[in-house]
Parts: sequence; C-alpha cells; structure tokens
Amino acid sequence: MTRYFPVYHLRFPVALIGALLFFFLTNVWAEAPMAKTQAPGYYRMMLGQFEVTVLYDGFTELDPKKLRNASEAEIQGLLARMFVRSPKTKTSVNAYLINTGSKLVLVDAGAGSVFGPRLGDVERNLKAAGYDPAQVDFVVVTHMHGDHIGGLLDATGKPAFPKAVIYVAKAESDYWLSAAEAEKAPDNSKKYFKIAHDIADPYIALGRWKTFGNDDLPIPGIKAVPIPGHTPGHTAFEVGTGAESLLIIADLVHSPAVQFSRPDVAIEYDTDQKQAVSVRQAIFKRAADSKELVAGMHLPFPGIGRIRSDGTNTYSWVPIQY
Repeated sequence: MTRYFPVYHLRFPVALIGALLFFFLTNVWAEAPMAKTQAPGYYRMMLGQFEVTVLYDGFTELDPKKLRNASEAEIQGLLARMFVRSPKTKTSVNAYLINTGSKLVLVDAGAGSVFGPRLGDVERNLKAAGYDPAQVDFVVVTHMHGDHIGGLLDATGKPAFPKAVIYVAKAESDYWLSAAEAEKAPDNSKKYFKIAHDIADPYIALGRWKTFGNDDLPIPGIKAVPIPGHTPGHTAFEVGTGAESLLIIADLVHSPAVQFSRPDVAIEYDTDQKQAVSVRQAIFKRAADSKELVAGMHLPFPGIGRIRSDGTNTYSWVPIQY
C-alpha cells in the first residue's frame, strides 16, 4: 500500500536548514573588518657573513617641480612611463641595519618626529625586527638632512640609541654645525641648520659624536665612499667583505622614475647640482659595470637591487625579489 506524506511534513526540516544556513552565512562567514594598518616594515637578507635588515621609516612626497635640468614635459613623461601620475610622488625613506656578528651598525636613523606622522617608523620597525635601540653600537650617517638624522632622538628629545657612537663625515658635520654657514644660508634653509644642531648637540655633549675623513671610518667591513654634491659631505657606504658587497648610495636618487633614465636631472635640495650630477653618473656607471648590489634611502622599499645600463648614460633600476 503506497503512503503519501503531506507537504507540511517537510516544512520543518526545510525551515531548519534555512535557519542554519542563515546563521552560518551571517555569523561564521561574516565579512571581516578592514585592518587599515600595514605590516611591520623590515626586510632581512644575508650578505656574506653579515646580516642586513632594511628598516622602513615611512614616506615623503616629492614635488616634481623641484627637479632640475629637464623640462616639465620631459619629467611628466618619465613619471607617466612608470605610471606615476599624481601631482606629488611618494618617496620611501629607508635605513639599513648591519649585523657584522660582533657589532650592530645602523646606516641613517630616519626622520623621527622632524617631518610629521608619515615618517618616523625606524625605531618601531627596529623593534619589530627583533632588536632594541640599546643594542646599536654605531650609527653611520650619510648626511645631515632631517629625514636621515631626526630618528637619532626619541620622542622626548633624548638620544634614541643610548650607547651608540655616531659617525659623520667631517665635511658634513663642519658644514651643518657651522654658525657662519647658517648665517649665509637663505632664510628658508636656516631651519635645517637648527635641526642639525638640535639633533647633534645631545650626542656631542655625551662625547659620542665622531667625525671621519676619507678611508678612516673605524668599523671593520664598512667603508665610506665620498659622494659630495647633494651635501658637502654626502657619503655612501660599501658594506661587506670579499666578493659580496652592498653599496648604500644614500640620496643619490630621489626620483627613481626620472633619475635612472636621466641621471643628469638634479634636485633643488642639492647644494652643488653640477657636482651631484657628475657623481651620480660616475656611481651609476660603476654599479652597472660591476653588477654589485646597491641600496638607496629613497628607493622603493626595501630599496635594494642592481643598476642596469640601457645605453649611453641611461639606466634602469632592477630590484631584488622579495
């Protein structure tokens, strides 16, 4: 005998399944909230027997109108070629922590609180990378612009690296700490001399502000390479021993989209634009010929790669793979 079940007998299980499905969709699989924060900004690599940790300090905005020796149309064309179309371009600020095995050496310290909230993350990322500022033995300074030395002081204005000795090229220190040079500077540049004094003075008072000349930086495995022009004592640092080395070129490049293709393009911030151009051309040629690793403070994080020659006095940036 065939039995027929009324449809209403099926209503309860169907309703139950629907309710459970609604519960899972609205609770278990609810849309995740946006984090709106970035991952810690550090990158680590081995360089022979040394360990290099890149520390991201943040970014600044560069107005292309500050670039020199090319027309506005030429500059905009080079920016557009690299898909950079905003009125101002974002420019990374990087620092480099070198662990030699016996010493911890920081190359530049970022901006600290000098230029606002977009910068100043070196200390935070140093800690995220597993180090404490008290562990840093030396800070070597490429030059004394605020986005490179501001991080030498903490938020209270005290030395951020309590036991570190700071090394700066003598020509650089003499220039920025000179009352005579500050007096000669245009009114809109005098504040940068004050920033330099405010940051250097606490270390000078402690006897931990040291200068070096050519070939006498007393840190094994790190060699100073003068690259004047951007500032009088602008310095690159060659890091490593033997076949593996890294040349940290400081502010030799501010606008990668423009200055690799056109190394003859200077920037308003160069104290000697002609010299800055000449030095950049020489360093680019050296790096392209040797194929050595290069790092820069204003290259896209982590700012390490190689420079490739694309013809006579024109180059491309080839970043390392993460």
